Amino acid sequence: MSPSSRLLEILPGIAASVAITILAWGMVSLEKAVIGFEIIDGLVFAILLGTMLQTFVGLPARFHAGIAFSSKVLLEFAILLLGASVSIATVAAAGTTMIVIVMGTVLLSLVTSYGICRMLGLHDQLATLVACGNSICGNSAIVAAAPVIGARADDVASSIAFTAALGIVVVLVLPPLFAVTHLTEWQYGVLAGMTVYAVPQVLAATTPVGAVSVQVGTIVKLMRVLMLGPVVLLLQLKRDAEHPTQISLAHLLPWFIVGFFAMMGLRSFDLIPPQAATVARESSSVLTLVSMAALGLSVNMRTVLASGRRVLLAGVLSMLALAFMSAIGLMILHPN
Repeated sequence: MSPSSRLLEILPGIAASVAITILAWGMVSLEKAVIGFEIIDGLVFAILLGTMLQTFVGLPARFHAGIAFSSKVLLEFAILLLGASVSIATVAAAGTTMIVIVMGTVLLSLVTSYGICRMLGLHDQLATLVACGNSICGNSAIVAAAPVIGARADDVASSIAFTAALGIVVVLVLPPLFAVTHLTEWQYGVLAGMTVYAVPQVLAATTPVGAVSVQVGTIVKLMRVLMLGPVVLLLQLKRDAEHPTQISLAHLLPWFIVGFFAMMGLRSFDLIPPQAATVARESSSVLTLVSMAALGLSVNMRTVLASGRRVLLAGVLSMLALAFMSAIGLMILHPN
């Protein structure tokens, strides 16, 4: 197939995904205008809008190729660009003890969350997605892990929808806790950074408390994001071990994960100018939004709702486990 023919084949699906993305942006703008800040992010709006359109209206077959392209290839480019927003130097400035505790908590949370999901009857792929979303960085971790483990669109939609719902609850619950737990701003920042899923939600949870909590919460959150690459590589190794015939360099090191680490390295050595890093981060956000809109367009809501109760319960228990681990980490840390 010629490049022009391929472009014509995927164009309708890409256009549909972009249209859903624009609607999602409008919903976020309306949300900010009404309540003053963002609680439900554009990813959730995009996937819900796409899912509702596919469930209640449906799209003709000519849209399928472009939707598949947007949900996979554009997502891989988004993950690559995400590396430009993570600097090893920024994370290292927090100190070795903090890094070790955050990394240990993330890994322990992954194992615990996965175990909880499996005990509740969730299958391997869905349990992995919920565990990654809860333990690392919410939606970003879910969409990064999905192509590596070969997750179904329904599983991705389900895990994102219910993880996002829990993220909103955490953002609303944490600030009132600051007044009754007598935590310092530094301690509260650590707690928020360890338990809140998305970076915008960390800002929403810490801004009412103070500047120190915002700074600490953001740094801790970046540490969790930094775990995304290693965890995805571990998932790839696990999959290759289960399917030895598929082992190859491309399977072991997916190109977009290699790109993620490359971008992170360039950023860490100041080889990416701040303006370029901002463009890369914003481009990653846009591409992720389009890919999630495409993902929604390939999902039937009935399938998502069928596993809703178990996914929600798994998310709640996983979040409680993560909060408990974070509390233990706070007991170990002793800021100056």
